[in-house]
Amino acid sequence: MKFALYAQKYKASNKEIISNLLFAIEQRNGEVIFEKNYFDMLIKENVITKSYETFTGHNDLPEDLSFFVSIGGDGTMLRAANFIKSKNTPVVGINAGRLGFLANVQQNEIDEVIPLLFKNQYTLSRRTLLQLDSPDEKISPFEINFALNEITISRKNTTSMISIETYINDEFLATYWSDGIIISTPTGSTGYSLSCGGPIITPDSNCLVITPIAPHNLTTRPLIINDRSKIKMKIDGREPQFLISLDSETQALNNDTMIEISLAPYTVNMVEFPNVSFLKTLRKKLLWGEDKRN
Repeated sequence: MKFALYAQKYKASNKEIISNLLFAIEQRNGEVIFEKNYFDMLIKENVITKSYETFTGHNDLPEDLSFFVSIGGDGTMLRAANFIKSKNTPVVGINAGRLGFLANVQQNEIDEVIPLLFKNQYTLSRRTLLQLDSPDEKISPFEINFALNEITISRKNTTSMISIETYINDEFLATYWSDGIIISTPTGSTGYSLSCGGPIITPDSNCLVITPIAPHNLTTRPLIINDRSKIKMKIDGREPQFLISLDSETQALNNDTMIEISLAPYTVNMVEFPNVSFLKTLRKKLLWGEDKRN
């Protein structure tokens, strides 16, 4: 088996994680390759001293790659998805962050879960992605042109609300008067959307949720739609520009730019282990159902 290891930055806690990962993989004759920038950081910090094969992007990931290991928090998992794209390589998330809803393997569990990969004792959770387009062709390229969690429209440099004229499959839905709007996947339903009053959605649900941010009209509520729907939006406000975010990456666009949001043509496969599931993570991370009667 071949494992790709990636993190956005080096932290002191990574030393033990890398040590445990390399030991657990290589003692079972597995191969390891590193993302080049991360490998250079590890060499600089004297975390590793031997040479390893490296990769820099999607195109030079080997075809025989078995697993992509993301080391960090949920933000690192989102970046990992950009390396995988259409390759469908399963992603294992090692949590070196705080909450770790996507990166749900804890550091002290590495010795337990890596052997399960060699024994095929795991399941895959297919996660849908959103992509952004514009018929006006006014959108400059994002470094990552898709979102695993959500695409967010928000106001820029103003305390005034913006108006978001919204269509679903070319049928007019409503004009949202608000601070912004979130189009979330089931994966992202436990993130920004949840904090704005959106529902929690299980990852295997074939839907999206439209969640307004601080809507001016209190009758406006989150709306769940089929994930095959195409969403179009036109934004206006007192400022000449608004902000659009794909997960953690943000750009400013001019008002009246038509935005189109739909499913990306590929998905990301998240590895889940027998002792780590979405429902267990809900109970553990969000204290779901925390009640003495339970």
